[in-house]
Amino acid sequence: MPATLTEKEFSQHLDSTFRVKFVDGEIPLKLVEVKGYPMRANEQGGMERFSVFFAGPGDIQLPQHLYQLAHEGMGEFEIFLVPISRDETGYRYEAVFNYFKSEPPAVAVVDLNNSAGD
Repeated sequence: MPATLTEKEFSQHLDSTFRVKFVDGEIPLKLVEVKGYPMRANEQGGMERFSVFFAGPGDIQLPQHLYQLAHEGMGEFEIFLVPISRDETGYRYEAVFNYFKSEPPAVAVVDLNNSAGD
């Protein structure tokens, strides 16, 4: 069953670790905030608009790019991350979502505990 990238789904995984996957390794990112945006009077109805914010290590800055993320509960999916700040603990990244609620972006769920495909 595909996971959906919704505000509700991300909110259920607040403070958990996501892994940015590369060919030669991975980098952990912690989901630190999920922020919904209320509909304004002049906007079209039926939209899901929210941002997710991740905290990453300070020794490497990921450039603005589409990345493959993996999460124990949400599986693997691609997400466009933008670095937005840095402090003494590391970098902060944001991903913005804006779509019609009737058609949330679906991604395939990968069982990270059963990589052999049993």
